[in-house]
Amino acid sequence: MKAGITPHANLYHYDLPLALQEKYLDLLDRQAIYMITHYVEFCFKTFGDRVKTWMTFNEPRVVAALGFDNGINPPNRCSKQFGNCTDGNSATEPYIAAHHLILSHAEAVERYREKYQNGRIDIFLDFVWYEPLTRSKADYYVAQRAKDFHVGWFWHPLVYGKYPRTMQKIVRERLSKFTKSEVEKVKNSFDILCLNHYTSYHIYDPHRPPSNVTDYQQDWNVGFAHSEWLYEVPWGMYKAVTYVKERYGSPNIILSENGMDDPGNLTFPKSLHDSNRVNFYRSYLKELKRAMDDGADITGYFAWSILDNFE
Repeated sequence: MKAGITPHANLYHYDLPLALQEKYLDLLDRQAIYMITHYVEFCFKTFGDRVKTWMTFNEPRVVAALGFDNGINPPNRCSKQFGNCTDGNSATEPYIAAHHLILSHAEAVERYREKYQNGRIDIFLDFVWYEPLTRSKADYYVAQRAKDFHVGWFWHPLVYGKYPRTMQKIVRERLSKFTKSEVEKVKNSFDILCLNHYTSYHIYDPHRPPSNVTDYQQDWNVGFAHSEWLYEVPWGMYKAVTYVKERYGSPNIILSENGMDDPGNLTFPKSLHDSNRVNFYRSYLKELKRAMDDGADITGYFAWSILDNFE
């Protein structure tokens, strides 16, 4: 702050303490909500005189999906047919974990607004743009379903107090329900939306019935036209931001992550000039500016750098 830098504090980045994991099975026990609330309140009390912008969770969809659906990330839980896990239930646990993350976020926001220093508070959501592979209605509906299961899983409750209708119809009794009091707490529990956007995928209708073996990814029932995760698709930035603006009431948005990776074997001159990254940022920021010109309320942008974490 002495150097003129305004801090934006991220309270949770895939780093639940091991003690809570062992005692409460990570986010599957509702007690985790209260433990997280105590933690964030300590941060508000200790640092809130200097920090005026808070984010509760980084990419909670990734926490729920990779931790409890395919078990790639800690706590490494999944059904046996979906990953190398010793325990878990991919049909239910991703939705339970996500529900508790949403309730934890809402509790943190309520606590901050009631007791602390009049700043801003929100959540980091990752959003890959899903573009229909063809102009068919089937591909259009599949792309919309993917958006509902991705950004809508968390953002829809915060805006409307309920999960997207698509998810309610497909997941049914496996999808946790909000009580009336929880709806009141969750709805509008944000000041800004922090959006992490890197890339876009073409997506299509696989024309297959829903699988009898169920998990979060199977519930999507979509086909991906590509397999690698990061493609440079600048116009996806425009479409993602515009979609959020039009579907969710034009919230104030901070682009909280945007960037690219490079292979580690570049020559020193190429690394020094870094032309690939320059072109990436130029093209993506151009599309972000186009979205702003069309009415998107953008008030911040963070470039994702080598210093941000050890990914």
